[in-house]
Amino acid sequence: MEIKEIYDLSEIDSCKEVSVSGWIRKHRKQKDIGFIEISDGTCFKTLQIVYDEEIQDFDEIKKIHFGACIRVSGKLVKKDNQEIELKASKFVVLGDCSEDYPIQPKKHTKEFLREQAYLRPRTKLFTAIFRVRSIASMAIHEYFQSNGYLYLHAPILTASDCEGAGEMFQVTTQELEGIAKIGEVDYGKDFFRKKVGLSVSTQFEAETFAQAFSKVYTFGPTFRADHSNTPYHIAEFWQIEPEVAFCDLDGIMDIGEELLKYVIKYVLEHAKDEMEYLDKYNEEGLIKKLKKAMTEKYKRITYKECIKILQESDRNWEFQPEFGCDIAKEHEKYLTEYFDCPIFITMWPKHLKSFYMKQLDDGTVAAADLELPGIGETFGMSQREECYEKLLDRMRELDMKVKEYDWYLKLRLYGTCTRSGFGIGFERLLMYITGMKNIRDVIPYPRTERNCEY
Repeated sequence: MEIKEIYDLSEIDSCKEVSVSGWIRKHRKQKDIGFIEISDGTCFKTLQIVYDEEIQDFDEIKKIHFGACIRVSGKLVKKDNQEIELKASKFVVLGDCSEDYPIQPKKHTKEFLREQAYLRPRTKLFTAIFRVRSIASMAIHEYFQSNGYLYLHAPILTASDCEGAGEMFQVTTQELEGIAKIGEVDYGKDFFRKKVGLSVSTQFEAETFAQAFSKVYTFGPTFRADHSNTPYHIAEFWQIEPEVAFCDLDGIMDIGEELLKYVIKYVLEHAKDEMEYLDKYNEEGLIKKLKKAMTEKYKRITYKECIKILQESDRNWEFQPEFGCDIAKEHEKYLTEYFDCPIFITMWPKHLKSFYMKQLDDGTVAAADLELPGIGETFGMSQREECYEKLLDRMRELDMKVKEYDWYLKLRLYGTCTRSGFGIGFERLLMYITGMKNIRDVIPYPRTERNCEY
């Protein structure tokens, strides 16, 4: 019987014997009685097992190590405080745990657990984190599916560097020894006969489908050879990217705000135990913060207005805010504290943003970043440039290889329309929802520079 099934029972039949399997989370031993808490992963709660001298092999059971996998048979008992426990009649050790097991029944630092990534899901904290991750994933799919979006499986291998930042992981099928001898890859002899890398974004592919299905989204892994060693950057992360036809910047901001509120509500409803634990042990006031974000209207403010607020503040900035410069992490933090809510920063100077964003007459682009308190930029969105000539001029201005983007340009010649989209770094969203401070702690196996374990 699964532990979740036990807690879902409307009534406890104290005469019926059940069998439960799981891993030992706690083992307290007294002279003539013992208490074991096990988890089988079916829910956040553990089940307490009680055994005493009446059970066969009592002394041997007392020796079972923390972390061992066991199967226990016995009868369920509901205590006066309504807690459920199992009075054991039989133990079977499915897999004992050696004494050098790194995860012990004590508080470990997140840094230590990061080094034990293959074992950290067995801790209370990461049980909560990864269950919330699963539930938040489902929320995202349910939001889009219930609103008529097509789920697009975009390619991971691509010849298009959507962001143009040169951060793609390159892919080759050629012998590495041969490459080392000549000092370069002869792409004409490669599998695809051209330079190919791992996708940094599925936006371009999503745009093509949006001009057929109106509303599409992708949700999958993306890769960036980013050398930034910060709590907010990893080389492999999951990204949500919707593209919506007949939608302008205001419309896509509405969708982004609605999606975030939907995910928060869904997680609070479907991960109550996990969120209560994270509120108590990870970020005090977490649930209150999320409920506020779920109900309030998000502030929309232009880049120009943000710079003015930053310049007029009495803060001693590490990076002085200046018009034409990007907004630093310290600025994002100040602005979200200033408005005390998530904020959209809109109308950015075009030189700070990607080439595909709709250009406006004042030198800005129709783009917005959604900044979340404590996390910073999480959603990056824009209205896409639908004018062929303007997009072409911008690409030439940036000295891009226009021929490689020919198909993307032609979208503007074959029944173009106003359309918009955004990208969400799923891990950054999870940091906000769970209260975790390092992106490496919300993904099962983090990939960073010099780190590709497991």
